[in-house]
Amino acid sequence: MDFEAIRRQARRRLLQMHYESKVGHIGGNLSALDILLFLYHHHMQREDIFVLSKGHSAGALYITLWSKGLLQDGELSTFHRDGTRLSGHPPAQGLPQVPFATGSLGHGLPLAAGLAMGYRLQKDARRVFCLLSDGEIQEGSNWEALWFSCHHALSNLVLLVDGNGFQGFGSTKEVSGQGASSFAAMCASQGMPCAVIDGHDPQALAEALNAPLPQGALRIIWCNTVKGKGVSFMENRMDSHYLPLTEEQYSAARAALEQEAP
Repeated sequence: MDFEAIRRQARRRLLQMHYESKVGHIGGNLSALDILLFLYHHHMQREDIFVLSKGHSAGALYITLWSKGLLQDGELSTFHRDGTRLSGHPPAQGLPQVPFATGSLGHGLPLAAGLAMGYRLQKDARRVFCLLSDGEIQEGSNWEALWFSCHHALSNLVLLVDGNGFQGFGSTKEVSGQGASSFAAMCASQGMPCAVIDGHDPQALAEALNAPLPQGALRIIWCNTVKGKGVSFMENRMDSHYLPLTEEQYSAARAALEQEAP
């Protein structure tokens, strides 16, 4: 199945899962979904480790695992419910593809950096991938982990930022002024290049993930994304950060997705 077909199927199932569970955070899940799908279907190896630092996008991770046949369709109906393995943030145990419980923002990259260092010391060739939110870049723990990773030249670490431009209290520019250019400049100050790409473009993702790097450099990619991507009335809207879909909104979103090319 090609990437476009996987993406269409995943978006539809993500909306259904969130609607049936009456759970919000749909906008940030849709902004991250293409990145996750590309990593799992076209780039990561079986032994690689993925850390979802922006834990409130756990739904996108579960849908990605489902698209790979690693979760059954029926289990998606348990999302965010009592006794589920599929909690609102990645769980501490229960899913072999989830190494850490995350979602207290700022913790994912430090954990991923520690894993990458540990694997290098053990001469283990596996890579560690970590996806952060752009609002999360404001956390000092992320900068400490980034400096640590640069200093120790953790070339087995791949850091991606879901830059959808919004966070809990407004746009990232309004809250802190943080954006792709300032983040890339900070990375450059440590001698590490940062690619800035369209995070919904599989070709751009492929090129950024496979581009040659200086000796010892970790791979850093800022992905410009759209909050609520694929559902026009949710795109670039602050309320898609929190609110679940109403019945009317779900019907409209489903109809819009059904009009996409098969």
